[in-house]
Amino acid sequence: MGKLAMIAFGGNALLKAGQKGTYQEQLANVRSTCHSLMGLVDKGYDIVIGHGNGPQVGNALLRHEAGSKQFGLQSMPMDFCGAETQGSIAYMIETAMEKELRAAGIDRNVVSVVTRVEVAPDDPGFLNPTKPVGPYYSREEALSRPGQWREDPAGRGWRKVVASPKPIRINNIQIVERLAREGNIVVTVGGGGIPVVKDTEGYKGVEAVIDKDLASALAALTMHADEFYILTDVPKVYINFHKEGETALDSMTVAQAREYLAQGQFAEGSMAPKVRAGILFAERTGGRCVITEAGSLSEGSCGTEIIP
Repeated sequence: MGKLAMIAFGGNALLKAGQKGTYQEQLANVRSTCHSLMGLVDKGYDIVIGHGNGPQVGNALLRHEAGSKQFGLQSMPMDFCGAETQGSIAYMIETAMEKELRAAGIDRNVVSVVTRVEVAPDDPGFLNPTKPVGPYYSREEALSRPGQWREDPAGRGWRKVVASPKPIRINNIQIVERLAREGNIVVTVGGGGIPVVKDTEGYKGVEAVIDKDLASALAALTMHADEFYILTDVPKVYINFHKEGETALDSMTVAQAREYLAQGQFAEGSMAPKVRAGILFAERTGGRCVITEAGSLSEGSCGTEIIP
């Protein structure tokens, strides 16, 4: 049985700063990221890919809102929009990865699994929603709608805020692992997964956003992955980032990573959640997590390792 690698695509794998987000732009970005995985493919790794969907799900919410206002169409809930973007992004990854495989003369299937991720209904995050989603509204429009709302500090209006609960179980992850162990490249836990809670009839979707790196880490450890890669837009993790004494880290232990987090070395909403995801994987599995940019994957030694 070959090594299994879980790879979490960062936001720049789909959309880069300054781009409009056209289909052609996103597909080209995905193709470039998929090309960087070919080194792992050549080494015979079994591969599972996770990805973000932040801008895409935001745009989906905007489209539904515009359709409702202009054409009287029914707006869909956030969990539906999450599923919608999982499918569209996975389609681009499948298309790009297949082209890379065919160009290299490699016969492997690329398959996608729409993924629900269970969260606890009493997760503390539901008591303090902090994740802004969707369009901006005037104060009057916002407060006339259900949910919790927050005024944008830059004065652009009011936005809905939703919870960011911790993932506790990934549905059908055993099927994902089996597909990967059979040699298929699998796309799953898109956008951190569609957040669901258990009820008497099964599962129901909730308005929330799950951190995609944390969900990918949970997928990796549940599948007993050997390695976990988190792709971002910098080659390594830095301490004193953009300050005097800036230092790129080749590796850090779980204990060192926790100490850096306690010092505030990593920004929330940026590197901090990636480091936490790496800690979870390394501590629970004894394997290594590598945080790096996609283009560095082809190098023999790349990125910053988090090790037990």
